[in-house]
Amino acid sequence: MGDGKPPVRFQRANYVVADLERSLRFYRDVLGFEVEHQHQSPADSYSYPVFSIDPAARLRFALLTAPGQRRVMALTEVRDVPLPTLPAPRRAAIVLDITDIDGVVAGARRLGLRVYPEERLETHDGRTGREVGIVDADGNLVVIYTITSLPGSEPGE
Repeated sequence: MGDGKPPVRFQRANYVVADLERSLRFYRDVLGFEVEHQHQSPADSYSYPVFSIDPAARLRFALLTAPGQRRVMALTEVRDVPLPTLPAPRRAAIVLDITDIDGVVAGARRLGLRVYPEERLETHDGRTGREVGIVDADGNLVVIYTITSLPGSEPGE
């Protein structure tokens, strides 16, 4: 391709949710995403076939922006039909680098979300940090982490 466009560019992740306002209490109010755009999806939305959504459902869509990263997350609300429980094992997650990991964990707990015990993170390149898994109200997995030391900077090394 001679137009300078990379062959692949990651656009966004999308989670299907049952209640957009409830989801925004986590994604916007706790994680810090901003709602850039919301709309009612048309009856012929491509979301119906690709997400295998019952055509009787009504859909709403919210596009989320993170500081310095426009439109990297979306939420598709499915109304008027029940969403089945997601099967185990979980098949997808978003992974977010968070500066205030303790604040996010506290906010998730206030919302009654499942928060997994914190683990020590060790990256492939020797960085260490903290990581925590959080399950949103619809069963979608969000893994948050923060790097606390670079290779060779651990006490006693």
